[in-house]
Amino acid sequence: MAFGPERNTVIDRRAQEATVIDVGLRQYMLGVYNYMASGLALTGMVAAFVAMSPGLQQAIFGTPLMWVAILAPVALVFFLSFRVHKMSATAAQATFWIYAALNGLAFSSIFLVYTGESIARVFFITAATFGAMSLYGYTTKRDLAGFGSFLFMGLIGIIIAMVVNLFLASPALHFAISVVGVLVFTGLTAWDTQRIKEWYYEGDDREVMSKKSIMGALSLYLDFINLFVMLMQLLGVRRE
Repeated sequence: MAFGPERNTVIDRRAQEATVIDVGLRQYMLGVYNYMASGLALTGMVAAFVAMSPGLQQAIFGTPLMWVAILAPVALVFFLSFRVHKMSATAAQATFWIYAALNGLAFSSIFLVYTGESIARVFFITAATFGAMSLYGYTTKRDLAGFGSFLFMGLIGIIIAMVVNLFLASPALHFAISVVGVLVFTGLTAWDTQRIKEWYYEGDDREVMSKKSIMGALSLYLDFINLFVMLMQLLGVRRE
């Protein structure tokens, strides 16, 4: 047992270690949010650019390229998720930017369907909701692992219901999917944030931590985008 100056030295050393970890965690999480925000900005710029170009709209949505715009981002998400451990951090980052840009092609249709005012309003509602839930996930001491498993099952249910509704075209089911989707992606935002934070405490070299930042950004990017889409379906005002 340490007494006197020796005990104080131990306490000071532990305090310094905690401070270093806290500063490192903040830098790590800031990197994750910066990647996510940059990805969202790139998606938004590409979407707006395509929406303002009738020629590009016709080239993408009036030809088989439409399926490339829709399916390529999905393929890249799976590719990055399963191959990130074998990729360099630079390659993972490039894949993330390509994904965000391709996603902008598909999301350009939102500018054609909904009014600019409603898009801006729903975006700020999404940002506020996302920010609040991400902050909760970062600060809470409660383990959200079990909650996350339940939400993941809800996500699978949403995907199945969306596929079924492609054939039924039921407005009631569409509304239900949107409502449940808002709840699921709101909860996933908190769970993913806590999970990304825990990745930091696992400790790894700089290269691996960079890839963790990119994968964390991808998870939060998907939460934000899907929450935005679900809210647009509920609150968006369609063009006449």
